[in-house]
Amino acid sequence: MVGNGARNDASPPAAALRRARWAIALVFLVHGAVTGSFATRVPWIQEHTGIGAGHLGVALAFPAIGASLAMPLAGRISHRFGTRTALRGLLALWTLSLILPALSPGLYALCPALLLYGASAGTSDVAMNALGVETEDRLGRPIMSGLHGMWSVGALLGSAAGTVAAHAGTDARLHLGGTALVLTAAGAWACGGVLDPRGTADGPAPPRFARPPKSALVIGAVGFCAVFAEGASLDWSAVYLRDVLGTGAGPAAASTTAFACTMAAARLAGDRVVARFGAVRTVRCGGILATAGGLLVVAARHPVAAMAGFALVGLGIAVVVPLAFAAAGRSGPAPSQAIAGVATITYASGLIAPSTIGGIAQATSLTISFALVTALAAGLIVGARVLRLPKHAVSAAAAGGRSGAEVPAAAEAPAPPQP
Repeated sequence: MVGNGARNDASPPAAALRRARWAIALVFLVHGAVTGSFATRVPWIQEHTGIGAGHLGVALAFPAIGASLAMPLAGRISHRFGTRTALRGLLALWTLSLILPALSPGLYALCPALLLYGASAGTSDVAMNALGVETEDRLGRPIMSGLHGMWSVGALLGSAAGTVAAHAGTDARLHLGGTALVLTAAGAWACGGVLDPRGTADGPAPPRFARPPKSALVIGAVGFCAVFAEGASLDWSAVYLRDVLGTGAGPAAASTTAFACTMAAARLAGDRVVARFGAVRTVRCGGILATAGGLLVVAARHPVAAMAGFALVGLGIAVVVPLAFAAAGRSGPAPSQAIAGVATITYASGLIAPSTIGGIAQATSLTISFALVTALAAGLIVGARVLRLPKHAVSAAAAGGRSGAEVPAAAEAPAPPQP
């Protein structure tokens, strides 16, 4: 099974693999829909609990705390229950936890509710990415970018439905409760079609709380750069256009939506690019695009130029995190442990990016803040080499190709020296 690093070489028939691919894609969509649904009802939750902006900021840190604490447990859970069973249970816990924040009467109930919400988000995230890597290996061609694109689509669908519910004045307990039930049913149905890889029964169980391997730390650093740029752009692009360039509220908000849509579209198309050019060249080119976009934002004197810059940043970083998860899943004998390490680093990046940008802006200016984003985007050009497939993954991909599947272009490149 994926969780203990042993893999079953007997691949299912091609038709079963295609079904498994679409099943895991639906899992990613369901996971994203939970995030999008929750985000739209945060104002209702704040009003219902009667907390101020400061306390809300404290409460909203708890999902990241819960995820960071729980993700190292994911490998042990997958080993204990089996990958598919673990994913089914963790995804159900994540979808059902959507209702908890809306039921919280105050801050002291909201914080533990969000802690559980984040813990279930993180563990299910690790499980589905590990299974996504396994499915990609069996198919012998890239699918991870498309899977993360489906997550983005789910987030957009969830936020769209939430916006309609909020506009109609629907009680968030009713909206999120109904959404939780629908997504739980959809997730359970999808999990029934995913792969159920089995490892050797004699394989050692991973630690209950596994520290990430060194390879995951190096790969995670690349993901850190991309997620920092993503978090900064999503949370601050509208503010940048308003405060630095004097743009109206409508166009400023539209820049954030355009950035999110650009990322989703690039991820959905990313697998073909990766299959053609390989992971390393794709990320290097993406780093060049993101760096150029950051420079355009910093130098912009007109809102259109800044919006184009943010779009280039989104286009450049879109496939980095999916490829980082894929590289982590192939970096050693414990895929779930490595993926958990990379996920923890990227979650941390998403947590600190908005506050770091705000702190630098307070001390200097928003323009200087996005100069830092540009520098991190340039780091993708240098760090892309760590996403090259190791030799054992090349063999697996080649075996998939012999069964009629396409071999990724990245499999043709030699493995880099071990860090």
